[in-house]
Amino acid sequence: MTQHETIGVIGAGAWGTALAQMLASDGRDVVLWAYEPEVVQAINAEHRNPLYLPSASLAPTIRATGELGDLTGIDTLLVVTPAQVLGKVLASLPRPPRDLVLCSKGIEAGSGRLMNDVAREASPGSAIAVLSGPTFAHEVAAGMPTAVTLACGGGAEQWERLAPAIARPAFRPYYSDDVTGAEIGGAVKNVLAIACGVVDGLGLGQNARAALIARGFSEMLRFGEALGAQTETLTGLCGLGDLVLTCSSASSRNFALGKALGEGASAADLMADRRTVAEGAHTAPVLADLAEQRGVPMPIVAAVNAILGGASAREIVAELLSRPLRAELESDAGDIGA
Repeated sequence: MTQHETIGVIGAGAWGTALAQMLASDGRDVVLWAYEPEVVQAINAEHRNPLYLPSASLAPTIRATGELGDLTGIDTLLVVTPAQVLGKVLASLPRPPRDLVLCSKGIEAGSGRLMNDVAREASPGSAIAVLSGPTFAHEVAAGMPTAVTLACGGGAEQWERLAPAIARPAFRPYYSDDVTGAEIGGAVKNVLAIACGVVDGLGLGQNARAALIARGFSEMLRFGEALGAQTETLTGLCGLGDLVLTCSSASSRNFALGKALGEGASAADLMADRRTVAEGAHTAPVLADLAEQRGVPMPIVAAVNAILGGASAREIVAELLSRPLRAELESDAGDIGA
């Protein structure tokens, strides 16, 4: 990719808008596709996205469009749509691009597929990469220091194309070839962030949250191992790093959803009232099903799924606390008969 080659971003929610702003920070032309006509109009006329990222003043080199055809001829597209519509949007592209960088975090409901599998079917011929890590949109848009994993299914050759195009002084990608691991980290941490929000909403304290993060990370590692992810990937930015960030701040949509659930709000009301998507709510049921099918113990994920289904948050947490005592590490379980 040449230094001034245009980049496209599909999806103008908070994260897509922030990525477009980051990419345009060096004067590069960025074409940003938005679903809502009012978002297209505001970005082009006012250089703002008041619907999803009102705090950011956007670069004039960002051009918004509501037509996917306007992305034809752009070789690198960052895909930032909600996970559940990613396949449909990509299938509507007039021409598959050379590189698709998936920035959506989730698992497809119904099929149980990771986003890279969805993208390969919808956009055959494109080289697939996954960008994931501890990122709050408003901080990226403001140019605050951020580090992410850029997992390249096309290996080192794809990395050499994409890294210079995506890296900025305050936005630093690190290479991985573990696309599966990068995706699992992003999907599972969203569900665990809901659990941490529930703990906060119930007023159970910092000790409980720290324990939940640690035990949740164990669930992430077990699930990743079952799907062939590399442990090193999940202990890095797109696994543990992202988990710590989203489990510790109300700036996380998933944490905020969990906090409201812990305070007694109903999941149905919260989901109906949210314009921005808490992906963990869509991921939890399919993740719980996949874990059960593969025999992977994920009690925290199952608990979140139950709460989202209408169960009492306080009762579900009590059930978690009453589980049989056991070894912390699976390798020690034989010593205590667990």
